[in-house]
Amino acid sequence: MPYSLSPSKLNLLEDCPRCFWLELIKKQSRPSGGFPTLPSGVDKKIKEHFDRFRSNNSLPPELKKANVNAELFKDMELLNIWRNNRKGIQYNNENGIVLRGAVDEILQDKDKLIVLDFKTKGYEIKEDSAHVYKDQLDIYNFLLRKNNYKTEDYGYILFYVPDSIIETGEFIFKTDLIKMNINVDHAEELFNKAINVLDNNMPESSEDCRYCKFRNNTSQSS
Repeated sequence: MPYSLSPSKLNLLEDCPRCFWLELIKKQSRPSGGFPTLPSGVDKKIKEHFDRFRSNNSLPPELKKANVNAELFKDMELLNIWRNNRKGIQYNNENGIVLRGAVDEILQDKDKLIVLDFKTKGYEIKEDSAHVYKDQLDIYNFLLRKNNYKTEDYGYILFYVPDSIIETGEFIFKTDLIKMNINVDHAEELFNKAINVLDNNMPESSEDCRYCKFRNNTSQSS
């Protein structure tokens, strides 16, 4: 049976195989609250900001000050597809299972691509702030390579953190660019693990999964 996977789905798998299985097989998703619209609105403006520099064949100051030695990916038509949540970069395995991911930005250094992902934080980033996004970068690079693109063995996370509001009422963000090593083999292992979980009976939950604990407590009390 074909399934559609994404970086967030594979992140759920790592968090709790049982929750992953229930969402994909039984269509029982974890309860969630309302999705805040501010991060997606900021994300859109950052992409527009980068696209203006792309049209001028230059780099935004966020990258210049970090001495990034690359240029913005020039194929805007293809980038728009890769940015689209319903399309993105896709890989279909021989059993019809689809893995897709929508990138924020792509840099290019000669014949190699470099994934750049935008993140907004409401507080100062810590030493390990970027680590939680490593799987995401690994998966994007895995997808690009499965589509016959060469990628560097590193990617970037660009954090935007609120800094101040000036007298005219404009919000000022400061930025931190974090360079991270890529492990495409890990992404492929995650993808294969997901296929294995979906091909078998419901797995055990993670020991610390509060959602499974809640389900178990609810079923016992009913």
